[in-house]
Amino acid sequence: MWLLIFLLISYVLLSISLFFLFPKAGEAGWKGLVPLLNFATWCKIVGRPIWYVGLLLIPIVNIFIYATMTVDMVRSFGKYLFYHSAMAVLAAPFYFLYLAFSNKDKYVGKTVQLEKEYKEQLFAAIAQDDKRKLKKLESQNPFKKSSPREWTEAILFAVIAATFIRMFLIEAYVIPTPSMEGSLLVGDFLFVSKANYGIRTPKTIAMLPLVHNRIPYTNIPSYLQKPSLPFYRFPALETVDRNDPVVFNYPEGDSVYFFPERTWSINDFRRGAVKEGRPDHHQKITLGRVPITVRPIDKKDHYIKRCVAIAGDSIQIIDRQLYINGKPAVNSKYLQYIYIVRYPAGTAINRTKFEEWGISDSESVSDIIQQGDGFMVLVLSDEQKAKVQSLDTRITIEPAPMQSSNKIFPHDLDHYKWTVDNFGPLYIPKKGATVTLTPESLAPYRRVIAIYEGNNLEVKNNQIFINGVQTNQYTFKMDYYWMMGDNRHNSEDSRIWGFVPEDHIVGKPLFLFMSTKDGMITKGINWNRIFSSADKK
Repeated sequence: MWLLIFLLISYVLLSISLFFLFPKAGEAGWKGLVPLLNFATWCKIVGRPIWYVGLLLIPIVNIFIYATMTVDMVRSFGKYLFYHSAMAVLAAPFYFLYLAFSNKDKYVGKTVQLEKEYKEQLFAAIAQDDKRKLKKLESQNPFKKSSPREWTEAILFAVIAATFIRMFLIEAYVIPTPSMEGSLLVGDFLFVSKANYGIRTPKTIAMLPLVHNRIPYTNIPSYLQKPSLPFYRFPALETVDRNDPVVFNYPEGDSVYFFPERTWSINDFRRGAVKEGRPDHHQKITLGRVPITVRPIDKKDHYIKRCVAIAGDSIQIIDRQLYINGKPAVNSKYLQYIYIVRYPAGTAINRTKFEEWGISDSESVSDIIQQGDGFMVLVLSDEQKAKVQSLDTRITIEPAPMQSSNKIFPHDLDHYKWTVDNFGPLYIPKKGATVTLTPESLAPYRRVIAIYEGNNLEVKNNQIFINGVQTNQYTFKMDYYWMMGDNRHNSEDSRIWGFVPEDHIVGKPLFLFMSTKDGMITKGINWNRIFSSADKK
């Protein structure tokens, strides 16, 4: 709604400015107040073809067409300097009003046509080798731009165009972790479409272009929190479906700490994820030695996972098998789990074919389970597991045991002793759906109610209060999704931090345009993955 109000006010101001400016160009002022006719008349005044009006109706494209026409308009009134063009693009209604009431500024003609005629005369003088006429034309050239200005305008246009494309249409991402190992590898570079699931308007508008949330090589935010815009999403080309790989903003990434090895959320600290097995300096940091950084939705880190359940679904994981609404989910052939591979002590496994089979060094998880003589720990798909088993009949392969802990969603061991292999049942919130709440069942929906949907949630004397009113029900305002990595035992996903709200959905992966081995160009390039689909199931 706010976007429509903003656009309406901007359009009314622009129409009023055209009403006063058109008479100076020999056109009736009332034409500036008539929708579409005002833009058609504008095209006539500056010398642009009438079909430019149609381009003004195409989202994103209209931004560049509008900028072009504002510059054309001021040039048609003899304003050729760089700051004239900048003023026209940034504040067209006000600059047009200035031109309308300025006694010294006159309409000089259709700038597009005038520039075309000038170039024709220039080329004719060159063809005739008329040096005198050529010198005169060059000295009187109103369209001449200095070299610094040419470079400045070219760079500005390139940056602005790239920023808009990145912000609204397509953005490049790199896979930094093995959580989707099998289908998407560490070091894969992919293009993501932001239009498929609906273009989001940016919440953050004061920011460095072409940078996500930090100035490169620093921990300094690349944006200002204010001014900001409310969330709005344009109509989607398609819905998020089960088993789609999806890029989204990390739901718990609103308050984070920066460390050399990675970014941790404040909730990671509260749940003790950072302290366990970490150097003492991390524990000191929790006492306040490192400042916390608060981020808006669109500046949270990007994650990519597979959407295994959509709003309204009920999920459960039993012995690693995912069930959706009581039925076994279709498992991707790329699913991987941590296995303990045992073999006779004093012998060794032939690992020469591991790389060929896609079992890379990055998949070793010895930091999770200590390896030793007679066994090793690997992350394997069913196909890889069978190949390792074929190396020696004495090899035994068994799933690594997964324990319940406070790190597992919904972080309430008193009522939910779930593990990543045995999880649920759990209902995925759907917009308009109502759930019954008790102090025991509240935990999975606490963050949804209080953070994502902005309510004041309290529990007093074993009673639930939402916005000061006692209740045992809640109706959801948004749809939510359940995301899981294909590397099921080595993925921080919804089983750790819960639901993904619809306003956190960024886009749909399209295809890979580059892939480096283990994320390091020095190790080589995965040539067979370049230009392959990013949607592998």
